[in-house]
Amino acid sequence: MVISRTVFKNEIIAEFGFPTRTSKKVIVFCKGMPGSPSGRAVLEFYTKKGFTTFLPRYRGTWESRGTFLKNSPHEDVIDLIDQLPKGFKDLWNKKIIKVNPQKIYIFGASFGGPAALLASLDQRVAKVVAAAPVIDWKKQGKTEPLGWLENFTTEAFGEAYRFSHRDWQKLKKGKFYNPWHIREKIPGEKALLFHAQDDDVVPWGSTKNFALATGAKLVSFKRGGHYGVSNFVEPQFYRHIKKHLAI
Repeated sequence: MVISRTVFKNEIIAEFGFPTRTSKKVIVFCKGMPGSPSGRAVLEFYTKKGFTTFLPRYRGTWESRGTFLKNSPHEDVIDLIDQLPKGFKDLWNKKIIKVNPQKIYIFGASFGGPAALLASLDQRVAKVVAAAPVIDWKKQGKTEPLGWLENFTTEAFGEAYRFSHRDWQKLKKGKFYNPWHIREKIPGEKALLFHAQDDDVVPWGSTKNFALATGAKLVSFKRGGHYGVSNFVEPQFYRHIKKHLAI
């Protein structure tokens, strides 16, 4: 199995993996931030399970072009989905690949949680899975408040995240890239949520309230801290995911 690279819309760099047998079941992984963009382990795990997998870098982050937070990051996911049947280039061998998905699943963690939940509004998305998702930017935890996170990201990651202060401020208003703001529209039946009650980065209470408001399934753990995309390979997660996706 080979994990290769491609680019969507001439801006969004993504890693992707194909299973041994051709699969029309697609998973798009949306990572948290800031942090390493690598996600090879989770790509390999789900590719071996028979999924075609993608891990995009949000616009304006890491290798991708554009400006971070100029538009909602979930739009990057929708742009990726749009291009699958049109074709994308394997940048390793220059081969053009077309995928006509029968099922599309979006997995997001932390910052990537809103991308998954907001993408669920698209009818092509069958199910979403979110671990420790940011539900409401106006109710962030005390460990990483938005002001601190902006300064830390700029100082510690430099050009890995290219955004303006003005665009960052959109998060504080509670309407931009904010699942709680449109909770009445989000199809909760599509969503499986994971959250640890001792998470001091993203409040567990917000996820609990969101699950109650939308009908999403919530799997809570008393301990576990702040989850990321890598947790999706762990047995205690995968057994719930397997049931949710009916695989």
